Amino acid sequence: MVTTRFDIEKFSGKMDFGLWRIKMKTLVVHQGLADALKGDFGESSNSDNEESSSSDVEKAKMMEKAHSAIIICLFFR
Repeated sequence: MVTTRFDIEKFSGKMDFGLWRIKMKTLVVHQGLADALKGDFGESSNSDNEESSSSDVEKAKMMEKAHSAIIICLFFR
């Protein structure tokens, strides 16, 4: 298994936000969390509530992971 490490400078407000945003989007896409940024998970076509709730839990986990990745790359004064 190959592990790739990305070093993204924490956003402090002194650098170009547009470039930082592109780097963050790339990181989130690489981690498989791009749908969390879009908020586009699609509608669940399952009529079974158990499968639907399982899918909702996975969606929530994906949103939380994407949020955490962004927060980690912010600089707090």
